[in-house]
Amino acid sequence: MAEQKTNVMRLLAQKKIKYIPHEYSHGDGAVDGVTAAALIGVPAEKVFKTLVTRGAGKGIYVFVIPVAKELELKKAAKAVGEKSIAMIHVSELLGLTGYVRGGCSPVGMKKLYPTVFHSSAAQLDTMVVSAGKIGFQAELDPQELIKLTRGKLADVVAED
Repeated sequence: MAEQKTNVMRLLAQKKIKYIPHEYSHGDGAVDGVTAAALIGVPAEKVFKTLVTRGAGKGIYVFVIPVAKELELKKAAKAVGEKSIAMIHVSELLGLTGYVRGGCSPVGMKKLYPTVFHSSAAQLDTMVVSAGKIGFQAELDPQELIKLTRGKLADVVAED
């Protein structure tokens, strides 16, 4: 099977950022991140999901957190200097980012939104994010990814 390249993979290659592509079969739609991690054989703590939110000031913010964790909205708002933030409606996702639910990547969105990575990313040698299409993931150096997205690190997940 020829390896399919997503826009995310093309962008990473263009920026000379090394990545390992992962592909998994997903049946009729998106699977949750923990399932995706199992399907590609990577520990769930290395696999991150991309969440898109809107602040009280109407700005759009992107949070990249471990798939098994929940975004803590108060911590997230504090991390980006907003009074409050809320998840955007799934119907807005494609228009704002160019991605569909389950295939949203912090790389290559329509605009470079302020992006916050959960602080655990800093301890990893590699992390896995969506490659911009359901069924495709890219594994890469967290530092490279943070630099590319002009992201920052913060503790933005709810405690277990």
